[in-house]
Amino acid sequence: MDLLNTLVDKGLRRELPTREEALAVLATSDDELLDVVAAAGKVRRHWFGRRVKLNYLVNLKSGLCPEDCSYCSQRLGSSTGILKYTWLKPEQASEAAAAGLAGGAKRVCLVASGRGPTDRDVDRVAGTIKAIKEQNEGVEVCACLGLLSDGQAERLREAGADAYNHNLNTSESTYGDITTTHTYADRVDTVNKAHAAGLSACSGLIAGMGESDEDLVDVVYSLRELDPDSVPVNFLIPVEGTPLAKEWNLTPQRCLRILAMVRFVCPDVEVRIAGGREVHLRTMQPLALHLANSIFLGDYLTTEGQAGKADLEMIADAGFEVEGAGEVTLPQHRVHAAAGGGCGSHEGGGCGSHEGGGCGPEAAGSAGCGSHAGGGVCGTAASAPAVSEPRTDLVAVRRRGAGTDLAPNA
Repeated sequence: MDLLNTLVDKGLRRELPTREEALAVLATSDDELLDVVAAAGKVRRHWFGRRVKLNYLVNLKSGLCPEDCSYCSQRLGSSTGILKYTWLKPEQASEAAAAGLAGGAKRVCLVASGRGPTDRDVDRVAGTIKAIKEQNEGVEVCACLGLLSDGQAERLREAGADAYNHNLNTSESTYGDITTTHTYADRVDTVNKAHAAGLSACSGLIAGMGESDEDLVDVVYSLRELDPDSVPVNFLIPVEGTPLAKEWNLTPQRCLRILAMVRFVCPDVEVRIAGGREVHLRTMQPLALHLANSIFLGDYLTTEGQAGKADLEMIADAGFEVEGAGEVTLPQHRVHAAAGGGCGSHEGGGCGSHEGGGCGPEAAGSAGCGSHAGGGVCGTAASAPAVSEPRTDLVAVRRRGAGTDLAPNA
């Protein structure tokens, strides 16, 4: 296909595709799907080889969130039956992180529900970062604490944080349909604060909330402009007790098209398959490794993931290798930009904006904190894709790991 040849050429040059080209990727047929995966896979391998970076989530504080994000099981008034607990002590969080690191993870993501941290909360997290880094040489730590106030990003960096996650989640035009307790601009502001403080910015999206193809392209283009170093792609986990519990809009094929589109628009960025891959990609997960170069190992914030051992077997069986602690994830040109604390490693890309106050890697209902009040659905699909049969049997609330006495899944 001329389209795919064009997109590969642009991806190798870090050139931004047109919106029409991005939309065309989402509109390809199932007969063309393997061609799409192969084309995007060339771009992925050019910038990241066959390495897969493993990340591990530690939920520092679960539930009890005042925000009303429609997708989130930790939202205000949630009846999901998730684990609810206040802040883990530094030694508890460090113990939880150790399980993921032993399983091969090189980055620990410290997440806490809530609108955003108080200065006392930042002090707590600083102590946790110190405990983890003292016991694990070379580990990367990413914080995801919601909306940041002035000076907090700098304090997190001084404490040893390497990155900060705050997802945009959906397009600016539909953001108010899923959250009312904060704005899209609030999210953008937090990502900019992380950038300005010299933290590696991590910002992504949630697919499957009823959005249109245009909404998906809008949010990915906004992310390109924002220029994070990593882009988590979450697939909504419709958890019973949330406003989006009936939104089963994804098929494995659509998930692959979305990941391919993200790779073409953000060719040299760490694209991470985040919440919901087990529920929506299912047996197609190995194909997704040809598009994304990063995944979460084990469980998510409030829902269970695939067994950590199965993740490692899947990576090996698909012909990929786990990225080592001593390997640099990003291409060299992005490493320099990230070290400077600035944006702009994309041609034509600038800094931008970010996730209203939520935790990011869980965009699946088990995910993030945050900010949705109206409980509405994002957008209106221009052309309804084939709808997947609800796989509620694949959705399990987490009952192990952080906040429990049971061993974590890593």
